[in-house]
Amino acid sequence: MKLLASVSVLSVIALRTQAQSADVAPAINQFGLDLLAAGTATNPSGNLLLSPVSIETALAMAWTGASGATQGEMRRVLHLSGGEAAIVDGFGALARDLRGLQVDSQRRAENAGRRGVPRIPIELDMANRLFAQSGFALRPDFTRGLREQFGSPLEELDFLHSAEPARLSINGWMAQATHDRIRELIPSGALNERTRLVLTNAVYLRASWMSPFKPDMTLLRQFWVDGRTQAKVQTMMQHKRFSYEKRDGFIAVALPYEGGELQFLILLPDQREGLADLERAVTPAMLAACAKLPRGDVLIFLPKFKLAPPGMSLATSLRVLGMTTAFDQPAGSADFTRMAPRTADGYLALTDVLHEEWLSVDEDGTEAAAATATPMTYGLAAGERGPPIEVHIDHPFLFAVQHVASGACIFLGRVNDPR
Repeated sequence: MKLLASVSVLSVIALRTQAQSADVAPAINQFGLDLLAAGTATNPSGNLLLSPVSIETALAMAWTGASGATQGEMRRVLHLSGGEAAIVDGFGALARDLRGLQVDSQRRAENAGRRGVPRIPIELDMANRLFAQSGFALRPDFTRGLREQFGSPLEELDFLHSAEPARLSINGWMAQATHDRIRELIPSGALNERTRLVLTNAVYLRASWMSPFKPDMTLLRQFWVDGRTQAKVQTMMQHKRFSYEKRDGFIAVALPYEGGELQFLILLPDQREGLADLERAVTPAMLAACAKLPRGDVLIFLPKFKLAPPGMSLATSLRVLGMTTAFDQPAGSADFTRMAPRTADGYLALTDVLHEEWLSVDEDGTEAAAATATPMTYGLAAGERGPPIEVHIDHPFLFAVQHVASGACIFLGRVNDPR
């Protein structure tokens, strides 16, 4: 009887955690779609890649230290709803879900190894850290909340006298957290003697397909770059039962990773030049529904691709979305007084939000990394089987690496040119 009681308690906890992580997924996905739209406005014909989970987590940590109009603006731009405790619990639950996913995958791999069946487990690491000026008077409630609720420890550095060594130290932490995929997120000169703290998030993923593609089936096939120009690209092929659904104006198909807890979601417009219309039509509700697609007999042709865009500043996009006072516009309006008090010497404000990511899709699976940093300065702004459904991913498409249980998109992007 005691064993039965323990199992019941664990089941209740697992269900509660899943519900909480699903609560923040719509906000993460909508924010990701907002940033994707902003990227499209400045780069309509290029490839795009971002990590909504990474960016939103870093900004949510800053939000917990905001007050007044700044807190309200950040809440709206980040699409946060409900009480602060529930929001913070949601981010914590999602982090626990992702850590648990990795643990489960490792256990499955060990069990398979004992049976003589080699299996590569998923690596999914998400880390947060607060780097602050040594001796700076941060409020204890803020630092304790970041440590306990976001798993973000405090590390003190000396920006005042050694800004460049501090920058190298933060970049070194990010390189380690992303398995050396992102080495130089914070560029030279981005930090100075007025920097007081940097909030960071790093995500690293290496996941094998549940059913790997066979390399000898990868051939040069046609892809319509930008929907207009034909090019030959390395294209994988596989015939399996995949999650699939034909929607109005597009196809949704999802390929599961090992264990089925993550999936690679593809949204392919019906028209070769229909990507812009699809981007405008996608909603968080559509992404959530795609986490539960019906399964069908699918023959898929998917190009191999690697995306490694340069690091980007999100400050302008965030200000356009409505997050202005956080960047101290107008001067004196930034309110992060729950993070640190205003003094006669000055106050905290965001100076930038820096983001970089890297992703590769091939026959074995996906490897991806992302890092986000938010520097803050003191003073100034900062049925019966018939023929399979053939899905040819042969023109521009949207994609997401999606956590199935919550629907949250860990990575989100578009491919105009897979070469």
